[in-house]
Amino acid sequence: MGEAARADALAIWRAALAAADVPPLLDRALDHLPIDLRHASARRILVFGCGKAGGSMAAALERALGSRIADGLVVVKDGYTVPTERIVLREAGHPVPDARGQAVTEEMVRRVHAAEADDLVVFLVSGGGSALTPAPVPPITLAEKQETTRLLLSAGATINELNAVRKHLSLFKGGQFARAASPAPVVALILSDVIGDPLDVIASGPTAPDPTTFADALDVVERRGVAPHIPAAVRARLDAGVRGQIADTPKPGDPLFKDVTNVVIGNNTTVVEAAAAESRRLGYRTEILTRELQGEAREVARQLVARGRGLPARTCLIAGGETTVTVRGRGRGGRCQEFVLASALELTPEDRLLVLAAGTDGSDGPTDAAGAIADATTIARGERAGRAARAALDDNDAYAFLSGADALVVSGPTNTNLLDLYVVLRD
Repeated sequence: MGEAARADALAIWRAALAAADVPPLLDRALDHLPIDLRHASARRILVFGCGKAGGSMAAALERALGSRIADGLVVVKDGYTVPTERIVLREAGHPVPDARGQAVTEEMVRRVHAAEADDLVVFLVSGGGSALTPAPVPPITLAEKQETTRLLLSAGATINELNAVRKHLSLFKGGQFARAASPAPVVALILSDVIGDPLDVIASGPTAPDPTTFADALDVVERRGVAPHIPAAVRARLDAGVRGQIADTPKPGDPLFKDVTNVVIGNNTTVVEAAAAESRRLGYRTEILTRELQGEAREVARQLVARGRGLPARTCLIAGGETTVTVRGRGRGGRCQEFVLASALELTPEDRLLVLAAGTDGSDGPTDAAGAIADATTIARGERAGRAARAALDDNDAYAFLSGADALVVSGPTNTNLLDLYVVLRD
């Protein structure tokens, strides 16, 4: 594949990122909300939030509401702060929760408890919010919740599975922030990083009813094979919940949600449609495969490469979603990098295929890369840099290999988060 195809794939990626830009998404949402935030009669507007896009959402809301905002506190991932005036931004650990996240989450709960019926609480939600807001239920400690998160991530748990467990170990998630805000009305503005936009899963649904139960959470840890390894206090809480000894999270139909409005202002469809439009503009026959791509990254890679073979020239396949990685090695990478490395191992010059996968948040796993791009020359370039490709994949060390092959896609923090984009071009 030539430089022109690489440039086209990156142009498609950049168009997708532009469509995920937060300020236009938030401004459009404010024009169509059932509650007019710009002219609301509330005594005070209080803003809270969590997520990788929390900073850009807070800044955009300040521009829209100005002095109407009386107070605000939002937690974001390290490096994802932007300038704000009225809403305080604090950084915390992601994807593994840390003490900073616990402190700011507990502060948000304390502050929202003071809200009264004539106040209005605006809650800004985006992907990453669940890890950024640890509030473990005593006697569970933060370290025990961290260990549970690590075990589930390493076992390849999906975001839905991970959050089902998190909600049942938390004082904040699963509708419990809305409970803390009552009797004040709540408007949650949500950027979805979850396939299908389930409100209870995005950031573990702090303002949404929770349809999952303690039994569901226990089933996740058992099916993922981590039940023998989770901390004793976590297992004890899940067991007690299953036996009915602990009240579950608030469920659909709970009266506390009558004054709660949850609105998704952007999702992966936004990204995929923009990518497809740019692909057509560049002259490609374009096919959107799915907006719900999921599964083990290396398995999905083989499937998409097989799908790309034999297509007519100048064809672009586009998918959105989020794959998973079952970590068995000790290397560094993320789901998009693993997907691309596994794809590259399948490619031959005769395929004339180029593959790109990248996260719209600008960070793929615990690395500084959003993802990667590869063609049939990538493996040879990486191996000339001194690492065997198959060994790198077996060690979950896609980052080091792809870096040596000059195949990483690096955007820096994008201050948005609308799942991942996958592009397959046939030249």
